[in-house]
Amino acid sequence: MRANRLLQAAAYTVAIGTSLLFLYPYWWMLVSAFRPTRAIMSAPLRPWPETFSFQIFSEIGRIGGVNLSTYVFNSLTITTLSTLLSVIVTALGAYALTRRPKAPGFGLIRYGFLITIMYPYMLLVIPVYLVMFKLGLLGSYAGIILFLALGPLQFFLFEQFFRKIPNEVIEAAVIDGASEWQILTKVVLPMAMPITATVSLITFLLNWSQWFPIMVISRSPDTYTLPVALLSMNSELGSNFQGIMALAVLTTLPVAALFLLAQKRVMEGMAAGAVKG
Repeated sequence: MRANRLLQAAAYTVAIGTSLLFLYPYWWMLVSAFRPTRAIMSAPLRPWPETFSFQIFSEIGRIGGVNLSTYVFNSLTITTLSTLLSVIVTALGAYALTRRPKAPGFGLIRYGFLITIMYPYMLLVIPVYLVMFKLGLLGSYAGIILFLALGPLQFFLFEQFFRKIPNEVIEAAVIDGASEWQILTKVVLPMAMPITATVSLITFLLNWSQWFPIMVISRSPDTYTLPVALLSMNSELGSNFQGIMALAVLTTLPVAALFLLAQKRVMEGMAAGAVKG
């Protein structure tokens, strides 16, 4: 009994130590947002700021000729709309491919979605630029939202969930005279709420952090988001580490807090593939 308690205490100690090790960079970023650049360079490992001053947050109120509020608005708008569109499209597509797997062209669409998981955005720069140029969407919010709405991972999660739904449930709804749309909205989607919440959160977090596709599609800083503004600030201010860290805090902490609040729902959604009748 004593040996088990010692092992448990040792396990907790290792877990806490590992957690602190991974959290330290975020703590250092938060502390550095309140320290002048000269203080950061002279004592970079100081675990707390000399004084708490929020002046730097007013100094970064305008970056690259654009107000910081514009970047915040762009991040919220682009991320929210692209997440909503991605969840709707991938859910409907996954349901259609699950219900009619032998329909003409559906197999190619499915494999196309899965193959794109292996390709990073870097390899899609030229094709994306050409497509957006042909469609007249370069420099527009619509072009950025449409590109970020592409969700192969989301499609895969929805498909795996829909495949686990017992056929008896669908057949019972068909016997009762339900249409395909009624089956989807009144039977399948209520059962898919956990995975829908999970996919929505994952998509929001992924799209919030995107910067490369936005730089490719955008033509001016007016459509930049916070991650892109962070890159612009890095080149604009040079060695102003305090300003960079302050903007990094504004960029990362909201989504980190969102994940911490919703992590239980994420775990439930990941386990939702084990649905049983």
